[in-house]
Amino acid sequence: MVRDRGCGEIRESDTGAGISLAGWVFRRRDHGGLIFVDLRDRSGLVQVVFSPEVSEEAHERAHDLRAEFVIHVSGEVRRRPEGTENPGLPTGMVELYVRTLTLLNESAPLPFPMEEAAEASEFLRLKYRYLDLRRPELQHNLITRHKAAKVIRDYFDEHGFIDIETPMLTKSTPEGARDYLVPSRVNPGQFYALPQSPQLFKQILMVAGLERYFQIVRCFRDEDLRADRQPEFTQVDLEMSFADREEIMALTEGMMQRLFRDVLGVDIEIPIPRLSYKESMERFGNDKPDLRFGLELKEMADLARGGSFKVFLDALESGGRVKAINGKGMAGLSRKELDVLTEEAKAFGAKGLAWIKVKNGFESPIAKFFPEGVLRQMAERLGTDEEDLMLFVADREMVVHDVLSRLRLEFGTRLDLIKPEFRFLWVVDFPLVEWDEEESRFQAMHHPFTSPADGDLEKLLALDLSSAGPSGAHRSLFTDVKAKAYDIVLNGHEIGGGSIRIHRRDVQKKMFELLGISEEDAKLKFGFLLDALEFGAPPHGGIALGLDRLLMLMVGASSIRDVIAFPKTQKAVCLMSGAPSAVEPKQLRELFIRTLDIGG
Repeated sequence: MVRDRGCGEIRESDTGAGISLAGWVFRRRDHGGLIFVDLRDRSGLVQVVFSPEVSEEAHERAHDLRAEFVIHVSGEVRRRPEGTENPGLPTGMVELYVRTLTLLNESAPLPFPMEEAAEASEFLRLKYRYLDLRRPELQHNLITRHKAAKVIRDYFDEHGFIDIETPMLTKSTPEGARDYLVPSRVNPGQFYALPQSPQLFKQILMVAGLERYFQIVRCFRDEDLRADRQPEFTQVDLEMSFADREEIMALTEGMMQRLFRDVLGVDIEIPIPRLSYKESMERFGNDKPDLRFGLELKEMADLARGGSFKVFLDALESGGRVKAINGKGMAGLSRKELDVLTEEAKAFGAKGLAWIKVKNGFESPIAKFFPEGVLRQMAERLGTDEEDLMLFVADREMVVHDVLSRLRLEFGTRLDLIKPEFRFLWVVDFPLVEWDEEESRFQAMHHPFTSPADGDLEKLLALDLSSAGPSGAHRSLFTDVKAKAYDIVLNGHEIGGGSIRIHRRDVQKKMFELLGISEEDAKLKFGFLLDALEFGAPPHGGIALGLDRLLMLMVGASSIRDVIAFPKTQKAVCLMSGAPSAVEPKQLRELFIRTLDIGG
């Protein structure tokens, strides 16, 4: 069953040639004397023609062909008759007149028509993933993924990096997301963890003197899932010794530039612009802003004090914020539509949503609480035009930023403001830690191994940790310490994060103390790293880039499931294979495990 070419590779220059092809029947059309079949393989699609004048036998057998039958054909390439060409198809100027037909395999009736596969339910498409993957769109995504991985490997090889595999069975370090645990048969009652990241091992590689490491690596997190999350995912992971933040960021920018040029033919301008964490939060309400449109958040506290609206004044009195965004052209919303918008803001966490229409003046239930001059200043600050809608949130800072950033993104889509382009951004100067109200302790903003900024290192070492509790009067001293951390953002998605690491044991010990990790716990969870830091650990840092999410953005998919061959659902289930599943009692006994009947 030799084939001479891929189905999608036949061109007008092949006219008159005898060629053999193999693939799947995409569709069959019976036009009386002639039978037309669109034959598809990974390279594309070509029209093949069964004519009784060329082969009576092949023509007769073609009547029995059905969708997704696998066939082999050979015949002569001919130019399509004038008026029947398909210029939208690479093979659309030619067709293959079949002399011989061999049926290689039949197909059962399909759970969904292949030409309508994209419209089928996701449940069906994931259950029959091998059929879904026959779609040209998904095959294109996986081919793009292959090309991207090759470009990345070549780039880091050229820059002196060594591709080193780190363990898949490692030690559980339950800080952050939950680990996937693997029981050890030969060590009863003990467990490995699947790695959430190669973080500790890549730092160990720097202590070992390998200097430049990278890996395209699978990682695992047992967490609640969203469209851009999976329980197992792929990172582009790297670490460098004797490097500062600027060198790592420049190296990453060069990789992005090469990747987009070689895979998509898109030029990415470098250096990539930067925003501090504080500025990003103030202007966009989050630390991964989408720069493809405006509608920035504007401070309104000073103007709110110029009125008598109690909701605004109470929020400011309690230490909260009042900010607003401009709903371009949305002054025509009905009261019912504004009520729906208000309920949406409440669902995001706000107590309410205040609005003022810019419409032949100012229309709003709250307009009476403000002098005309203050209303004009609000409109000017937001850059409003006639028929725009000013939207205000007054609450705790975290709530104000979260709600307005969500509304901003929704308006960007609803008002068709998002430009079809790639906009990169670095977010830098993160706080080293943030206070967790639920656990009443500090959490690392990135991870516990991130180094404080040079100017803040001595400040961290000098901090009195006894004032770090919930009643600590000097908590701002801790959150004012900046980290040598950096996130790279693309079109409103964080696609990677990194930092310069702590390479001194005394600094790492202080960091653990600040995070409420006792010396005993630190030794139990991270003892091998702490020990390694005592043996001449060099300064080092790195970054981890989410390959799945990056590729999702590159190919324009709405979910990372569209760039992963065999993804799982939002409940971490593989609908095709049925994983996870129960196992035989014998297997559990070998692992010294007994399951509980939770419903009992």
